[in-house]
Amino acid sequence: MLDSSPARPATVLVVDDDADIRDLIIGQLHQENYRLLAASSLAELRRTLREEAVDLIVLDLNLPDGDGLMLCRELRADGAEVQIIMVTARGSAIDRVLGLELGADDYLTKPFEPRELLVRIRNLLRRGRSDPAARPAAARFARFGPWRLDLQQRRLVAPDDSLVMLSSAEFRLLSRFIEEPNVVLSRETLVPERRATAAFDRSIDLQVSRLRQKLATIDGGDELILTVRGEGYVLASGVEHL
Repeated sequence: MLDSSPARPATVLVVDDDADIRDLIIGQLHQENYRLLAASSLAELRRTLREEAVDLIVLDLNLPDGDGLMLCRELRADGAEVQIIMVTARGSAIDRVLGLELGADDYLTKPFEPRELLVRIRNLLRRGRSDPAARPAAARFARFGPWRLDLQQRRLVAPDDSLVMLSSAEFRLLSRFIEEPNVVLSRETLVPERRATAAFDRSIDLQVSRLRQKLATIDGGDELILTVRGEGYVLASGVEHL
């Protein structure tokens, strides 16, 4: 019997000691179907995490009883999988890289456009709440368009069983597309290890171009990866795991 109950709304915890900023963020998020919680300190944050199932934290770094960076590292060391967006006035490249290395999923510098924060929250929740059963653990191939991707040998297989070899970078890139087909992915999402500089990193575009050239070697492969101007790229195909 199929479970027809509605999906649980995502729970977002907003952590900032500035009540005005906290209220601004929560007010912006009220338009979404989120369950919203608030905290003004690390102590309140920790208490909330003990009592509630939280999907995403909007985390200010400068809190009265400690540093959000250390809290982020602590959560990751404990194996917490909650999504974390750091929101802070610390805007240097070193701060952004440090925050991401310590386990943040995204980093936004104050002052920020509230709608930008909303878009980033949507993207992270969509990624974090995707169905883990969509890709069976024992799957050998992912079929998309006319191609199959060999997930073990890391190569493309054409309909006539001819092979196209992929570099490690190309395989990682194609794997990201396959994880979220028909979803526009930003450069930051495609190459999360270079998230802090991805918006300006033209090497990502070059990798996409090379991957497109390989996919275009057979009929039907030339329009699989599309550019969405100003947003990123999308794999315009369904994916079946075999």
